[in-house]
Amino acid sequence: MDDEIKKLLFNPTIGRIVAVFIGAAIIWVLIKTLQRNYFSKIKDNDNRYRAKKFGTFIGYLLTIVLLAVVYSDKLGGLTVALGVAGAGIAFALQEVIVSFAGWLAIMLGRFYKTGDRAQLGGVKGDVMDNGVLRTTLMETDQLVDGDLYN
Repeated sequence: MDDEIKKLLFNPTIGRIVAVFIGAAIIWVLIKTLQRNYFSKIKDNDNRYRAKKFGTFIGYLLTIVLLAVVYSDKLGGLTVALGVAGAGIAFALQEVIVSFAGWLAIMLGRFYKTGDRAQLGGVKGDVMDNGVLRTTLMETDQLVDGDLYN
């Protein structure tokens, strides 16, 4: 019985799994602590929301890096498959990639933001949401130059 426990404790696969769980727990505790203690002190709601989303993104990225580091010796043959799959995905999602680049340009260029009055493609209205794939407008009546929604 004692020999089986030692064999289980010194198993490299078990060690890697434990390392991933402990590393991921540390990463997410740090991210949540940052979000709770520092990001909550940001006064502007939009900036606070973006900071929290960016923090979550960094947490996911660090977790993926942790997985890649822990299992790096097992990923040798996977690079070619990922390269071919990446090229196929890029070709299939080229419209989404262009939409993401446009959204990034809008967000960084600050052309308009939520609540602004804008005219996009002949439709005039208030910007309700600026998503990655589409911008949502609350359309105002084109026939009357008022602020009535239709």
